[in-house]
Amino acid sequence: MAMPQNSTRENGFCFAPSLDFSCPSPRPGEAGWTLGAVSGRDGHNTSLSNGIASSGATSPSDSCAEPLCSDTPAEEGTPLEEGIKYVSADGEELACGWGGFTPGCLQLCNTSKGVLFFLCVASFLQGMTVNGFINTVITSIERRFDLRSYQSGLIASSYDIAACVCLTFVSYFGGNGHKPRWLGWGVLLMGLGSLLFALPHFTTGRYEARSAAELGVCGGNQSLPCSQAASSLSSYRFVFMLGQFLHGMGATPLYTLGVTYLDENVKTSYSPVYIAVFYTAAILGPAAGYLVGGMFLNIYTEIGREIDIAPENTLWVGAWWIGFLGAGAASLLISIPILGYPQRLPGSQRYIVMRVSEAHQLKDGSHKKASDPDFGKTVKDLPRSVLLLLKNPTFIFLCLAGATEATLIAGMSTFGPKFLESQFSLSASEAATFFGYLVVPAGGGGTFLGGFLVNKFKLRCSGIIKLCLLCTVSSLLAIFIFFIHCPNMPMAGVTQMYNGSALPGGHLNLTAACNAHCGCLQDTYSPVCGTDGIMYYSPCHAGCKKVSENLRNGKKVYHECSCVDKALLPGPGDAEAGKCTSSCAKRPLLLCFMFVVILFTFLSSIPALTATLR
Repeated sequence: MAMPQNSTRENGFCFAPSLDFSCPSPRPGEAGWTLGAVSGRDGHNTSLSNGIASSGATSPSDSCAEPLCSDTPAEEGTPLEEGIKYVSADGEELACGWGGFTPGCLQLCNTSKGVLFFLCVASFLQGMTVNGFINTVITSIERRFDLRSYQSGLIASSYDIAACVCLTFVSYFGGNGHKPRWLGWGVLLMGLGSLLFALPHFTTGRYEARSAAELGVCGGNQSLPCSQAASSLSSYRFVFMLGQFLHGMGATPLYTLGVTYLDENVKTSYSPVYIAVFYTAAILGPAAGYLVGGMFLNIYTEIGREIDIAPENTLWVGAWWIGFLGAGAASLLISIPILGYPQRLPGSQRYIVMRVSEAHQLKDGSHKKASDPDFGKTVKDLPRSVLLLLKNPTFIFLCLAGATEATLIAGMSTFGPKFLESQFSLSASEAATFFGYLVVPAGGGGTFLGGFLVNKFKLRCSGIIKLCLLCTVSSLLAIFIFFIHCPNMPMAGVTQMYNGSALPGGHLNLTAACNAHCGCLQDTYSPVCGTDGIMYYSPCHAGCKKVSENLRNGKKVYHECSCVDKALLPGPGDAEAGKCTSSCAKRPLLLCFMFVVILFTFLSSIPALTATLR
């Protein structure tokens, strides 16, 4: 990242070869410095601030040409000498507010900690919505709106598509503009996207889940009532895609301009800690999304309506839309204070001249062009900016490492709950809750610990990269745990034949002699677990003739199932609604190593980001 350059190539301070103090000396009894015109080598006027002067032509945003502090009071905008303008830290352009409305009570939040708080809330909401709620409710949306897997994949990918489209322009033009306004409007777009995502629930009719009695047992009436046409409901995928697109557009400024705004307004030594807190909130968001979203899925989507099926039933659709309404309203509220922050915080100018750049210095000297204050203000400078980045090998390899690691994070966050659900026969709510328990301590703790280690040991760029390498290798070794897996749950007609023999791979045969007379349909998947430990496609496919309810857990129990062998006794057995419970004993081992993978993956995130900024 190109940092401010100076006329004498000294890091952190700006010097001019000749100084001319033309101001009269302070009168006796007056303390402080008097600012005067300073003549530089290039003929430009420079200012002296606490003994530090710089050429106004070589410092971006005139950061070295403005006084850091002064004990002599002066009216804002009053020129002390020709070419010198005093910029007060309490000036109107540094006040917190909206237009001319800048009440004094708001100035208490006009600090780096205040900005950090609101940005943390915004990143928490973004993570909870995009990486938490959506990954948790995607199966419920598929069931409710009759979507295929590739259609739900397009919905999830719309976020990344929007981010890719907007990333270059937002970071390029927003970096030279008013960052808090870009951030505020981005959070506002995220809120609108969340509200739009929940809209299909209110524009469609009631969800009619067919009960177990309607599904029928062996010999029952197998004609199913017609529901809404699948095509009319599946078209709602475009509404979901638009909502996700707004999520991506709104989140783009948050993780580009938000990080640089924090980095520019705090000390260099504090910057990793601030960024670590910011990203910790972003990691805790998905964890909260998994936990809260899992609770909402235990509530029926039509709130207040009595239903005779349990959440374990494959026809159950939870209240997936509640989280999006809450997150959308909260995003709209949090965007208001962010829009009120100034372009730079009071007192931040002293950190600009103290900042040290460890950027790769190009032999052809083209990096000097980037130090021009006018560079980057027009579109024609965009190709040169990209070329300068491509010539920086450290930056490029850090980006490649981040991209490959993001692939791991994206895959695990999206399919992690589904993996636990299928491997250990858990419900969608239980799998989401388990995964949330993993992400909270491992992801959040690792993110904060990474920033703390950089600040504690005062690591420079080379030391930070070595720490990232150590964390990445540790995570890579732990990921081999996925080669150890649990066997699939035996399912009649899918993984094995009804008589217990193995079924050839790629074949599906749900009809056998025991259920041939039942006239079962394959339209609805409603698994049951027989007393023989085998799972069946539906009560009808198990050959069950009667149904009752288990008073202990409220689940449906099916009797006289001709395909189920009764334990220790001849004759038909029973079956219970839902999947069979997995007897695999490897779950604690898998969860422990998943914890290690998540911990070391996020432990390297803040150090890698800090190295990129340097």
